[in-house]
Amino acid sequence: EAYLKGIEELVNMNMYPNRSEVIRVAIRDLLKIELSTLLRKE
Repeated sequence: EAYLKGIEELVNMNMYPNRSEVIRVAIRDLLKIELSTLLRKE
C-alpha cells in the first residue's frame, strides 16, 4: 500500500503523467540496475 500511495503522490506532483508511466519508469530503472550488476559479475 505504501508503494501505491507513493505512486499517487508522484502523479499528483505532476512528475509523471499517470500511474502507468511511473511503473514503466520504475521497471526500466530496476532492469538497468539488475542487468548491469549481472553483467559486471561475468
